[in-house]
Amino acid sequence: MISRRHFSLTLGAAATLGGFGIARAQGEAPLVLGQSAPFTGPAAQLGIQFHQGAKVYLDQYNAQPGRRNAVIIKNLDDGYEPDRCAANTQKLIDEEVFALFGYIGTPTSLAALPLAVKDKVPFIAPFTGAMSLREPFHKNVFHLRASYNDETALMVKQLTHLGLKKIAVFYQNDAYGKAGLDGVTLALSQQELKPVALATVERNSADVAQAVKTLVAARPDAVVQVGAYKACAAFIREARKAGYGGTFINMSFVGTQALAEELGKDAAGVMVTQVVPSPYNPANAITREFVEAVRKAGGGASANFSSMEGYLAAKVLTEGLRKAPGKATRENLIAGLESIDRQQFGGFEVSFSAKSHVASKFVELSMLTGDGRVRT
Repeated sequence: MISRRHFSLTLGAAATLGGFGIARAQGEAPLVLGQSAPFTGPAAQLGIQFHQGAKVYLDQYNAQPGRRNAVIIKNLDDGYEPDRCAANTQKLIDEEVFALFGYIGTPTSLAALPLAVKDKVPFIAPFTGAMSLREPFHKNVFHLRASYNDETALMVKQLTHLGLKKIAVFYQNDAYGKAGLDGVTLALSQQELKPVALATVERNSADVAQAVKTLVAARPDAVVQVGAYKACAAFIREARKAGYGGTFINMSFVGTQALAEELGKDAAGVMVTQVVPSPYNPANAITREFVEAVRKAGGGASANFSSMEGYLAAKVLTEGLRKAPGKATRENLIAGLESIDRQQFGGFEVSFSAKSHVASKFVELSMLTGDGRVRT
């Protein structure tokens, strides 16, 4: 896991060294993607890893002969706070970035959405599965990942298939947590079940004492966790100390590798739903491509689920550019993305249309081991 200090130094070096490169690219009409994401704070690894994956792909893309425009990312730190994200977004729009890309989280993406819609700026691959960003439909908004409803449907199906029907929910007290809770409640209702207990944690907090007390007292068979890695790891550790021996299952947003590293040996048996192919399974063509690209890139990038999602998001965006009818404009990018129909990206199928801007419904389960690995 790259340290925040190392990441900040890397960004600083990139800005200094990139001054000449970006200035030169300006004459070649580079396309600047604006990203607001957490690069500091308890959710920082999500922003760092997604950005690393996207940059690995875009550096590779920009080196290709014959491409129309270089594509670069300007990223701003929002600390996973909606107000900061809204301010960053307005700044990026005022600077006339080509598109908004790779925003991290539901509350932050919801703060940015009305600004993007108002100015008709493409808003591509937000790292969230919340239905509130998908409905109603917006012409300029494109989603790479499956929805949280898709994830929670698989969670509940798997748990109940195993006979685990007393399901509690530990969720972040904001729009993200509510989106996950709604998905779990919907999936349980289809089996005439309800959550046996609920407990919350505040965003960017790991104060889980009351949540542990509430949920352990309910003796659930399993706890669905809808939070980021710091809080979810804290809950797992404290619940186990309190004697809870049931199952923990997390949403993909948690940050799988970051969660595994936070938990160490305590990660054994913890489940996480995933919405992109495993970066650890060489049977997948996209995995082989991605791992080799990370290896060649060096510079501290690592192969994990979050960086894989960033890599795929950048790859899909540039495919939209390739298919764009004519020069690179926002309208042509939208048309190019809408023309991606059941296209395989190394075994990961992406499909958009004029009426659907959700690329995938792919979800699978993974399990963490006590030695830092992830099994799918």
